[in-house]
Amino acid sequence: MSRNCDRYIVQTPSMASIVRRGLGRDLPVSVLPFISRVADTSLGLTGGSSLQYDFVYVASGEVHKNHGNLLLAWRLLAEAGLKPSLALTVDALSHPSLASEIAKQRDHHGLNIVNLGKVANTDMPVIYKSSSALIFPSKVESFGLPLVEASQLGLPILASELDYVRDVIEPVETFDPESPVSIARAVRRFLKNPDPITPVGTAEEFLTEVLK
Repeated sequence: MSRNCDRYIVQTPSMASIVRRGLGRDLPVSVLPFISRVADTSLGLTGGSSLQYDFVYVASGEVHKNHGNLLLAWRLLAEAGLKPSLALTVDALSHPSLASEIAKQRDHHGLNIVNLGKVANTDMPVIYKSSSALIFPSKVESFGLPLVEASQLGLPILASELDYVRDVIEPVETFDPESPVSIARAVRRFLKNPDPITPVGTAEEFLTEVLK
């Protein structure tokens, strides 16, 4: 296939690296990111009474979107006495098992989660405007359109510490997407309620504790 192409066009440096690794480092690859339309920044992000959700995750239900670890992180937060609101956009028709699991986790653990289902592109600015921050735990993306949309609207972003994220935006907090603990800690930092650091004692204090 590469012999029939004069030029490859991708949207991020990460995708350019993947193409070169897969097809040859001497291939002509251009990075030309674009979106179909620029977000309507005139909507603004006014905050105050218009806010409905502390966090929103705009994503479909594929496994790499990592809803499982996000739900585990919200359980950890609830166990610590924190129940920030989270809006999801999982289509129950396309991903019935995940939609059912979201409802199960919400009801069983008393989580403050609402699944909005599939949201039309034209309605997304309203969802962003109704949220305090975008959380984005996806493990891999070719571009990450919600990151760009939220950034254009000035929405703070908590995201995976992965190359595809920093290709397009500068997050306010990052985390290990493989770790629910890391996700929960990033949320707590953003909420100005950080997870307490385990104090490190002396050898004498250790012996006093174990020998008493």
